[in-house]
Formats: sequence, C-alpha cells, structure tokens
Amino acid sequence: MTGYAHGDEERTFAALPPTLGGGFTRTWWGRAWLKALEDTALDGQQLKAGRRNARAGAVGAVSVRPGRITAVVKDPDGTAYRSDVLVREFADEEWDRFLDLAVDSAGHIAALLDREMPPHLVEDAAGVGLDLLPGIGDLDPECGCEAWDHCPHTSALCYQVARLLDEDPFVLLLLRGRGERALVDELQARSASRAAHGATGAGDTPDADGDADPGGMPGVSAEEAYACGFLLPPLPEPPALPGAPGATPSLDTETDPEPGVDPTALEFLAADTAARAYRLLADALAEGASGAAFAGPPLTVAQDAVRLAAGFPASWIATRLATGSGRSRADLDLATRAWRFGGAAGLAVLEEEWTPDAETLAWAGTRLAESWEDDDRPALRRAGGARWTAVGTEAQVRLGADGRWWPYAKSGARWSPAGPPDRDPSTALATAFASADTGVGAGGASGVGG
Repeated sequence: MTGYAHGDEERTFAALPPTLGGGFTRTWWGRAWLKALEDTALDGQQLKAGRRNARAGAVGAVSVRPGRITAVVKDPDGTAYRSDVLVREFADEEWDRFLDLAVDSAGHIAALLDREMPPHLVEDAAGVGLDLLPGIGDLDPECGCEAWDHCPHTSALCYQVARLLDEDPFVLLLLRGRGERALVDELQARSASRAAHGATGAGDTPDADGDADPGGMPGVSAEEAYACGFLLPPLPEPPALPGAPGATPSLDTETDPEPGVDPTALEFLAADTAARAYRLLADALAEGASGAAFAGPPLTVAQDAVRLAAGFPASWIATRLATGSGRSRADLDLATRAWRFGGAAGLAVLEEEWTPDAETLAWAGTRLAESWEDDDRPALRRAGGARWTAVGTEAQVRLGADGRWWPYAKSGARWSPAGPPDRDPSTALATAFASADTGVGAGGASGVGG
C-alpha cells in the first residue's frame, strides 16, 4: 500500500458555549476517552480545574488533525495558553488491517456513517492488535504553561473533545490518521475490488455439472452497497406535496345509520387519517434523503385513543375516547399531556412503571452523580422503579427505557409531565423545578402517581 497523504486532513470545531451541570459525554466511546485522561493524569485537582475551565467555556476553537488536537485555553484571569494533546497515528499496515475488518461487515460501515462507534468493530480491531480508543498514557499533553503532566488547559481540551466525539466518532479516526472522506473512498474501493475479484455471486446456483449458472454475475450484496453508497442507481423524483390533506366525505345522509355507528365520529376518524397521511408524506419528502425511519411500532387501542385526544377534539369525542380506552377524563387529559411531550414513549413513562436491571440502575446512578458539580448536586431519593424525586421538592425525574430522562412535577396528589425529555438528567430536573415553581401542571388532571 502506498503512503497516505493527509496534509489537507484537518477539521476545526467552533468553541462551545459555557454549560452548567450535565456530564461531558453520553456515549460509551466518549466515556472511554475521558477514562484514558483520568487514568493517566497524576493530579486529580488539575483535572477538576480543567473540567471547570471546559464548563466555563474557556476552550477556544478546537483543531483536529492526524495525531494532534489543538486549542487555545484561557485561565480564569484571562491568560491564554496554546494546548495540544497528541495521540499515536496508525501506520499504513495497521490501516490495512482496520479497513479489511470494516469492509467485512456492512453493519460496521453503516454504524460509522450514522455517527456511531460499533462496539464489535472496536473489539475486532483489538483482536488484531489495533486499539482504536486510547488507554492509559495514550493522551500525551503539551501546553504553553510548560506543565509536564496534564494541566488544567490540556485537561479542559480533553473534556471538550469528549463532546466532539459524542457527535462524530470520525474525529477519533482522524486523530488516528484518516479523515472521513478518505475512509469512505477506501472502503468503497475495497468493496468494488472484492466484487470484481470475488467468487460466484450469492444469487448464482450451480448447474448440473456443479458449475455456477453462466447467467449469474458476481456483485456486491444489497446490504453492503447500501451501507457504502457504492454504485447506487438514482432514485426517481418524489411526488409533490399537496397543498393540504384531502377533504373527508360527509356521512350526513337521509339513511339512518346502523345501530352503534356514529357518522360524526367516523368523519372525525377519516379527517384524522387524512391529516396523518399528509404529515407522513411531508416528513418523507423533507427527511427521506437522510434515511430516517418514519414508521414506529403499531399503537395499541389505548395509545391511539390518547393520540387522537391530543389533537384537541370536541369535548364529547374526548369523553368517548376516555371511555373507550378505560380512562377517566382527568386521566385522559394527563395522558394527552404526556403524549404531546413525547408520543408513545412519553405515555409509557407516565403509565407504565418499570424497574431497570442492576446494570441499568448502576448506569443511571453514575449519570445522576456525574451530572452536577459536587457542590450543586441535589439530594435525590429513588421513589421505586426508575423514578428519582428531589428531596423536599415537588420535582422528579424518570428514566425511560430508551435512556432519556423525563421531568415531572407534583400536581395535587399526582405527578404530571413537566416537559420534553433530555439525555441529561440535570436538564430534565431543572425543567421539573421550573414547572413546580410556576405551578404549571396538568391543569388539575389526575394521573398515575410515583
């Protein structure tokens, strides 16, 4: 393999604004990066000072290039220092091994393109002697303050880079020596080479002599081609979005309806179906190029009743929806509040109490401990299942099965959804505090207590 020129491979990320509370990373690979920093640094006080600097917005624009990250970091008194952290680049032969591993699995490539670091890829790479993620001693600091260990400036830079890695694992691969464009080009080239020199294609069948069907042609599997973007034909032009949902038919006729059939209710359902189809088409046209998935799991009758009620129907229709879903009107009002904040996931957090396994509870405890500085951490009491109440307050956070935190505030004797979810429990709890302080609740509706 010829040497790889990376002189133009550099990315610069704008300075991040100050932030109060919240952890610096939410992904497992971001945590691995910070663990390498925390296991290497000899002075814990320097790390704490660096974390405070990063949280205060003291880290300027971050430049990432093969083997090095650079930023100007300011002390609280305004003194600025150029800080660098060095990471070993992979040699060409090591990149050969990595690319062979990646091209062996379309899932690895698809995950990377979706800005995820697949654990199996990291494990497979380690199996052939390639440590993608840094370990103890792999983050080598250089700073204008001339400290020989990780100082508050290089520590702050590492904490900030953890946030960049959360959003894009290609930052780590660039540090190891390859940028995203170069990686994708090489993966496509290797896929094409395998297709051209590979054995009989998966669709070929042996003839009577045991040879492959002469009509069969070797090629790339559909899964691999889709993941790599290799030789995909152009898609036809999408249809134009109509100006509005289609008009629903009137069911007001001179013929008496069958017993139990309410024409007005049917018109309401038809109008909802038309509006829902229109939204799906609009979403598909706006987001289809990103590969977003639009269809979720089918709703139960009880869930769909809440979805319909969230559209502000006439009072008598809402009452009928409540009766049909086995709820009181007050409970339906609370359920629609949860739905408007988070759809089916928000409704599940309100109505379905679940108890995480020991591993998830340990993770949740760690997130709760890391989301505030030591002096700012509120006293939280677990109220069963996956619910934590701030002691002495009317505020609560609930952990959803998807790892998001949901704010709740006390409304009378019941807990009411207080806002949309967040990956950071401190943000969710701040929303709950604000709702509790202002008395914004469920409008007197009752709900499932916690």
